[in-house]
Amino acid sequence: MTGNHQGLALVLFTVFVSVTLAITAWAGRRRSSSVEFFAGGRLFSPLENGFAIAGDYMSAASFLGISGLIALFGYDGMLYSVGFLVAWLLVLLLVAELVRNCGRYTLADVLTARMRQRPVRIAAGTSSVIVSVLYLVAQMVGAGSLVSLLLGGQGSAARTWTVIGVGALMVFYVAFGGMRATTWIQIVKTVLLMGGTITLTVLVLLRFHGDLGALLRSAADGSGHGREFLGPGMLYGQSWTDRLDFISLGLALVLGTAGLPHILSRFYTVPTARSARRSVVWAIGLIGGFYLMTIVLGFGAAALVGSHTVRASNAAGNTAVPLLALDLGGGAGSTGGTVLFAVVGAVAFATILAVVAGITLASSASVAHDLHATLRRRKAAPGGKRRENQDVRVARVAAVCIGGVAIALSLFAQGQNVAFLVGLAFAVAASANLPALLFTLFWRRFTTRGTVWAIYGGLVPAVALVVLSPVVSGSPQSLFPGVDFQYFPLENPGLVSIPLGFAAGWLGTVLSRERADEDKFAEVEVRSLTGAGAV
Repeated sequence: MTGNHQGLALVLFTVFVSVTLAITAWAGRRRSSSVEFFAGGRLFSPLENGFAIAGDYMSAASFLGISGLIALFGYDGMLYSVGFLVAWLLVLLLVAELVRNCGRYTLADVLTARMRQRPVRIAAGTSSVIVSVLYLVAQMVGAGSLVSLLLGGQGSAARTWTVIGVGALMVFYVAFGGMRATTWIQIVKTVLLMGGTITLTVLVLLRFHGDLGALLRSAADGSGHGREFLGPGMLYGQSWTDRLDFISLGLALVLGTAGLPHILSRFYTVPTARSARRSVVWAIGLIGGFYLMTIVLGFGAAALVGSHTVRASNAAGNTAVPLLALDLGGGAGSTGGTVLFAVVGAVAFATILAVVAGITLASSASVAHDLHATLRRRKAAPGGKRRENQDVRVARVAAVCIGGVAIALSLFAQGQNVAFLVGLAFAVAASANLPALLFTLFWRRFTTRGTVWAIYGGLVPAVALVVLSPVVSGSPQSLFPGVDFQYFPLENPGLVSIPLGFAAGWLGTVLSRERADEDKFAEVEVRSLTGAGAV
């Protein structure tokens, strides 16, 4: 990449970071009560929250990872686009309104509405932090790939410092701005991302005169695989383990969204359950349009850049969209290519910053509101002011610690595809959080033991299977290629760990000596459906 690319991209990076820092400073001037810090005062409209939800969801995995997978593997890469989109139907129909009515800040608020506080909050808080860290690692990998491309592949040290810089910025956003700053950063990022994606999609279609058939034929030629590129099997059809991985990934993507902590926390930023449902409708419209465009961008990268060139730039395909922008603008060295490449790089960087801020806020809220508040019994001052202030202080410290852990882990995963890493986070969320959430809302006999068993019964197998999978060891593409403790053949654990989470919740309830409180279930049912008594 030329100095023009680097200079212009850095200018645009600086402009976006300056704007977001200004937003954070503005939001930080408001009183830091817990409802302000964790839920933005519940003052956002459905339109604003819908844009923020879309901003939280359309991450580096979507913009960089999915398009890269399509550019490298064609049809099989489209699974991610379809899975990420279909998942929102489950969120709309089963989760959005009910969670808003039953909770306050975190997933644990919903689960403890009819269960004992201490064991459930510890389990739910632990699960939320682990899922968030996995998601953060994927975003940091995207940041490293982007800067490596900007520096022409010669920036291993710069990549490390970029990851550290992104981590520092996300800690600042959360610690000083809370949910209000994070939400407005998400809204700005969504506008930029949709604008950039629409521009690239239109340019790709214009290059092929609107003929999708010509685009697909060129993509097949550019891939080096011919018509096989347009059919299933390149990524998930080589062996029986590949086919099972396909099913496992599909389950994780479709079921995992409803268990992601940073998505669930978004429903608490609006005043009513109706607003939460309307927020999801806005989000589905934005997200649906975006994922349809990623398909065009992926095949466009294969057609115009070539799969071999994409793989040579980044083996995992994370740089396909920036390379496509460079070609659409006129190629390396051209003014149009320089401008379009820099704009896309800045949009991708904005995407990463916004998403990591949202995830960090959700995980720090779990630490403060669930883990710290439960493990240390505190004497609240009249009106709960002392507890609120302590929750906010603990959340700020937790943001620093979680950011540090995510930075350290991401430095080992720079060779992985971003969308693939997010798929692991979805699998853990679907295994641990979703069973407990659905059982709590819909099963009358569900008990505290069942809740704890559902969370740990999905969380522990999911994490253990990831550690024992080819992702971590046993192959040249693993996180630790020099060692081999691979005993689980699938790369995504969802096919095994998701049923285990549901089974553990059922078994824990059946074996529990306590009886479910019928009155509490009736209260939760009425509250979840009508909003009566919602905070």
